[in-house]
Amino acid sequence: MDTDAGRERGRDRDAEGRARSARPRDGLGRPLPYGAEGVARQPEGVVRSPDGTVREAQRLLDAGMPFHAHEVFEDAWKSGPAGERDLWQGLAQTAVGLTHSARGNAAGGARLLRRGAGRVEEYARGGAETYGIDVAGVVAWARGLAARVEAGGGGGVVDAAAEAPRLRRLSR
Repeated sequence: MDTDAGRERGRDRDAEGRARSARPRDGLGRPLPYGAEGVARQPEGVVRSPDGTVREAQRLLDAGMPFHAHEVFEDAWKSGPAGERDLWQGLAQTAVGLTHSARGNAAGGARLLRRGAGRVEEYARGGAETYGIDVAGVVAWARGLAARVEAGGGGGVVDAAAEAPRLRRLSR
């Protein structure tokens, strides 16, 4: 990436000329100043098995990096079957909701947590493949966290690692 030339034009560009910020990011995906040490980004467009997606997303959630977990779910919804799009997109929205909540954006966090819960809720009723994901548990977690962040619990900012959902029951 030719970041110097991109910065002269006011935007970073990737090798194909698309606008793409080269600024380092923190664990919650917030841009840091150029030259600062950030967290490695998730590579885009990785095709993982559903089990690999869940394992990698859980690892990132447990590490307090829900923004990065959302990118893993995004890859799954973009590369997976159309019939599973709502599952992966809803999980991505819950991860972004946790991200916003950890950044102190209670309204945005609660909205995305509820939107994601609503999108994946149909999978809790059975009949669709969920890859061992505790969908009902994720829905309850997302709605509960949304209510708490709206009520101002934790001073408006939550600890992303401490609030990370369990995507699978611990017995798995």
